[in-house]
Amino acid sequence: MKEDHFSRYSRQIFIEEIGLEGQKKIMASKVLVIGAGGLGSPIIQYLAAAGVGTLGIADFDEVELHNLNRQIIHTESSVGLSKVKSAETFVENLNHQVTFTGLEEKINENNAEEIISQYDIIVDGSDNFSTRYLVNDTCVKLKKTLVYGSILGFSGQVVVFNYNGSKNLRDIFPEPPFDEDMSDCDSLGVLGALPGIIGSMMALQTLKIITDLPVNLNQLTLVDTLDWRFQTIDF
Repeated sequence: MKEDHFSRYSRQIFIEEIGLEGQKKIMASKVLVIGAGGLGSPIIQYLAAAGVGTLGIADFDEVELHNLNRQIIHTESSVGLSKVKSAETFVENLNHQVTFTGLEEKINENNAEEIISQYDIIVDGSDNFSTRYLVNDTCVKLKKTLVYGSILGFSGQVVVFNYNGSKNLRDIFPEPPFDEDMSDCDSLGVLGALPGIIGSMMALQTLKIITDLPVNLNQLTLVDTLDWRFQTIDF
């Protein structure tokens, strides 16, 4: 490992369970983050900071002013730019050692397999059920690990799917609700720190998977930040 790599990542290398070998795994990993919004922002921040070798970002949206209360990799100067371009600027400024791959397109039935097949781990920070179920089903088909999270209001959830033979999204929620029947952040709002918490948890789970640290499987973590309660549900 190069001296500048050791110096940069020393505080995680010093962790006994990670060490040099764990850092090498991080630097060799290929992770796709779907969505560069509220959840995607902290995920991208911490994976880039940790030195993930190849970081793919898929998002088809542009930065808007109302995004800035929670999508903290974007700035006022990013308004009007694609979120992928804004994310690329952020990653380049934070860690030039990360290979950034931007995908300014929506994940759909025509491109999901081609895109997802190129990565080791998929981290889903999307904001609609059609994308979440498509990503889940594609990960099952391609045998890709999926780190999943969602947020609304003061609440969030995190779970790891399809890892070492574990269950997937349809094992806990067999069918998606109709998107038009579901409230979202645009209609009910969200405090910006909540996606920071949930996205950070998703990033940590991703790094644990990369470095072969223990991950609780078939377990959904529910976070209620209003009453400050954390609950796990086995499925």
